Amino acid sequence: MFSQDRSKQREFLASSWQKHINGEILEPLELQLALIVQKHPEYHALINDINLEYFPEQGKTNPFLHINLHLALQDQLTLDQPIGINDIHKKLIAKHSDTHEVEHLMMECIAEMIFNSQKNNTTLDQGNYLVNLKKLIKS
Repeated sequence: MFSQDRSKQREFLASSWQKHINGEILEPLELQLALIVQKHPEYHALINDINLEYFPEQGKTNPFLHINLHLALQDQLTLDQPIGINDIHKKLIAKHSDTHEVEHLMMECIAEMIFNSQKNNTTLDQGNYLVNLKKLIKS
């Protein structure tokens, strides 16, 4: 799964979902991905089409990117990296009462951090990322 190859990542995700549907035994990462997909019924039919292209100007959400942003956030929370993200997460859950909604709010900040890094050809700015996450608590 830890590959820069988009096709391999998509194949792994599709395979994990299919194994889940078939009731097969899943490795921990496969299970984590399947549980994320399970929360997104709008993506169930799309996951198997690993060659489908998604462009922002089409106004469609890329399900593979979306699921991987969930995965990235969950990994950050598991490691509490950047430090303090767990505290922010807990405060947002207390504010919104919906863990999945909170993940989506936080994922917008991850996506913005990645976009800015790519646009400016810089490293990921975790300091600004934390600032933006903290703004979610106050808004």
